[in-house]
Amino acid sequence: MKGTIQFGSKQIDFRLEYSDRKTLGITVTPNLFVYVKAPIDTSIERVKEKLLKKAPWIIRQQGYFLIFHPKTPARRFVGGETHLYLGRQYRLKVKSEKLKVKSEEVKLHGRSLEIYTQDRNKVKELVEEWYLLKAKDKFHQIAKPLFEEFVKNHNLSLITFHLSLKKMPTRWGSCTPKGKIILNPELIKAPKGCIEYVIIHELCHLVHHNHTQKFIDLQTKEMQDWEKWKMKLEKLLA
Repeated sequence: MKGTIQFGSKQIDFRLEYSDRKTLGITVTPNLFVYVKAPIDTSIERVKEKLLKKAPWIIRQQGYFLIFHPKTPARRFVGGETHLYLGRQYRLKVKSEKLKVKSEEVKLHGRSLEIYTQDRNKVKELVEEWYLLKAKDKFHQIAKPLFEEFVKNHNLSLITFHLSLKKMPTRWGSCTPKGKIILNPELIKAPKGCIEYVIIHELCHLVHHNHTQKFIDLQTKEMQDWEKWKMKLEKLLA
């Protein structure tokens, strides 16, 4: 069943599930959903009482997960529009007139992102392909040394490096128990420090699966200024 509580100006929606268990548990997922699992004989009043007590923690968790929610505004892919790459803004320039060859190309020139094509309807496709190629190259360059250092320091020698890209509507990255790092290609729009932060965050899950204090302590040990990059990513792509 679904329910709602009010905590100050914040409304917290939750989904309640009864089961054969002895304690009441609350989980906040990366998608910001709040799930409550309670013993069969637990009253809804008791559930809401527990949620109110845990509300500050729930709100902190939701705020924490928001950093992994891509929020870049939709682009129209027209000349003069600005586009991010590694944290810097580049102005889009579409060059179609006097194109001597029929080949199409995207390249950075100064503070411009130049698109060479005779078909302006293909600008979006060309830019997205360019972003993807850049992401594959840059992410590998950044992630591999971080991975190697992490597994060495934490005696995880049986885990091998593997990186893949996947468009994820609500996440910047994830990491499997076997060490496979999955990154959202949209992250290529953020500065290198933000990319490193997401990678380190995911690597820390190889040691601590949940966002406990031990997880935060490990993340701080691996990257002392992670909060700065977290805030920068949140502001830049908000």
